[in-house]
Amino acid sequence: MAVPPPTAAATAAREILTRLHDVMAGRAHAQAKLNQVVQIIGEALSSEVCSIYLLRDGELELFATRGLRQDAVHVTRLALGEGLVGTIAKFVETLNLDEATSHPEFAYKPETGEELYHSFAGVPIVRREAAVGVLCVQHEASRRYDDVEIEALQTVAMVLAELIAAAGLVDDAKAARAERDEGPQTLSGLKLVDGMARGRAVYHQPRVVIQHTVAEDIEVERQRVYSAFRQMREQIDKMTSQAEFGVAGEHQDVLATYKMFAYDEGWSRRINDAISAGLTAEAAIERVQQRTRMRMREIDDPLLRDRMHDLEDLSNRLLRTVAGQLGTAAQLGLRQDSILIARNLGPAELLEYDRRRLKGVVLEEGSLTAHVTIVARAMGVPVLGRCRDVRRSVAEGDMLLLDAAQQRVVARPGAAMEEAFEGRLAATQRRRAEFAALRDLPAVTQDGTRIGLMVNAGLRDDAAQLDITGADGIGLFRTEFQFLVSATLPQRERQTRLYKDVMDAAGDRPVIFRTVDIGGDKALPYMNLAEAGEENPAMGWRALRLALDRDALMRVQARALLEAAAGRTLRVMFPMVSEPWEYDEAHALFEEQRRWLASRGRMGPAAVRYGAMLEVPALAEMLDQLLPRLDFLSIGTNDLTQFLFAADRANPRLAERYDWLSPAILRFLARVSAACREARVDVGVCGEMGGRPLEAMAILGLGIRRLSITPAAVGPIKAMIRSLDLASLEAAVPALLAEAPRDLRGRLAAWAADAGVAID
Repeated sequence: MAVPPPTAAATAAREILTRLHDVMAGRAHAQAKLNQVVQIIGEALSSEVCSIYLLRDGELELFATRGLRQDAVHVTRLALGEGLVGTIAKFVETLNLDEATSHPEFAYKPETGEELYHSFAGVPIVRREAAVGVLCVQHEASRRYDDVEIEALQTVAMVLAELIAAAGLVDDAKAARAERDEGPQTLSGLKLVDGMARGRAVYHQPRVVIQHTVAEDIEVERQRVYSAFRQMREQIDKMTSQAEFGVAGEHQDVLATYKMFAYDEGWSRRINDAISAGLTAEAAIERVQQRTRMRMREIDDPLLRDRMHDLEDLSNRLLRTVAGQLGTAAQLGLRQDSILIARNLGPAELLEYDRRRLKGVVLEEGSLTAHVTIVARAMGVPVLGRCRDVRRSVAEGDMLLLDAAQQRVVARPGAAMEEAFEGRLAATQRRRAEFAALRDLPAVTQDGTRIGLMVNAGLRDDAAQLDITGADGIGLFRTEFQFLVSATLPQRERQTRLYKDVMDAAGDRPVIFRTVDIGGDKALPYMNLAEAGEENPAMGWRALRLALDRDALMRVQARALLEAAAGRTLRVMFPMVSEPWEYDEAHALFEEQRRWLASRGRMGPAAVRYGAMLEVPALAEMLDQLLPRLDFLSIGTNDLTQFLFAADRANPRLAERYDWLSPAILRFLARVSAACREARVDVGVCGEMGGRPLEAMAILGLGIRRLSITPAAVGPIKAMIRSLDLASLEAAVPALLAEAPRDLRGRLAAWAADAGVAID
């Protein structure tokens, strides 16, 4: 990276900073230093007036001046938004006027004697993204200040922020809240994981607080920035190469924008100019970032604003790199009940947090099918995604009330809002207590039919949910979780240990292991899967398709599962089976490994029960061929629904458009249930559909008797089952499906209400 020659603005700013450096290093008190500062700036810019206003107790107070009346110092005060100075602070913007009185916000303060001066230029003094004061200059002559002078003022204002903060002249926290709106603010998003939470805002990647702004050695600072750019570009290149497979849509767009900005010579040149002006590497990055934020406030185009947010996010990454502060809040440790804020998270990053302190997560991005959403659901942590303004609107330490069900988070709530939230939370907790009382009671309908109620899991600790919820077993253990949260491919010994620990914890209760469902949108950074090049990864090279092609991966997992189940019954099912021959190949692979263990005298499972997941609609047409070979069938309603409707569940425009309780889906499930009943093959549902009381009731009405759901849903579903007369429901459902009303959900809800079924 060649060193560009310093611009005129950099030269002007450097001359001022050189003189300011001696002032800041001196032993004089803060007021004396500010008095010297206005003299230096005024002389350097040949300006008759130079003044500094600081934010004190919510108002801007004239703290030092050259040219205005000295008896106005500490007397003249302006509210945020009042006059030119108040406007600059409120909107964190720069003003450059050849005639100050022509501006609609001009406010005359007679005690200052400013009526002599026509031209005016002012810049905000910014700390932690909030205006803590204003630096302004004035001339008798009517003229606009040159860009060189404005940039010099902006650079000097940044250095002043350090002096002011070090002297304790302003309250950073109050300033930040003034910028973000002191009062309550409600932000909307997309519910990713249901739940309510109360806690203090904690940023996953805390912002760097710049301690030193004036450079001791410009060339040293320049080399620090060059090194940080190299590291950041390597990181972005790595992220991009890993995302070439399995990441599409907005995530790919974000990475493309990241790469564009990371290699943008204009951005690096502006940072170099700021260093040439005399700033440290950190201060130079922040100086350019401040300019970006000011531009963002003037942009109406939402797409362009999003791209500018990408640049700000990248600037934060560069700032953390140059400051050597790449750690996350998880590594620093949570000190109180916290709600985590991030642009996005990976599953491994989420698992690093203390579950006792982590109460919720708010993401600027996120989707229903993202890995972190699946892990958060397993952890029981509510998540609100696509909350676009959260990082602009919420400061570290703000109190947050998160209600994912209502798809909102409230920052800095008032007393009445907290009271209402606590009331809703208490009602939810009372309801949970009622469900907990059902833990040791069987899931039996009013007319005596026993329903298998199992939980979905994917982590070692999830097995504890069996005792907590009273579930009958684990109906879906997602073995890919271990692969998703691992930095390297899990070796066979690690896999065996995990599977054995889970079965040990479950005891006599069954555990159904699903073989790895990776590929597609579940890309693994340590596996080269990029040759797929798919536009629609959910329906691409993933799950069993990938496992059969990469059979070494499946052989290792088969060995691990068989060894872990030594002396016990192993239950295993294969995901994304499209045709019977795929099941046959997977079954043969497991049996081959089983024979291999036996040939070497190693103990294997006492029995193996094989199953398949019905997620691909085509398999329903081949059940007459497949069912005789199966011990059980599990219907994966999450993928099945989007395949039936050709609708991506992660697309917010479609997420609410297609209902699980549509006649099309229920008729499909009824046909599958009837085929399994005729073949005498156990059939169950594992997916979010089975975890919702009304939907679960409909499933039972189709003849399905096994549900595998999230642990949090066990209580509500058991309550529904125990209040249900199944024979009456089974008599009503066929007529409803034959009629196929458009509002089938409403009709089922009305039937449940009339029958006294607990679906709330």
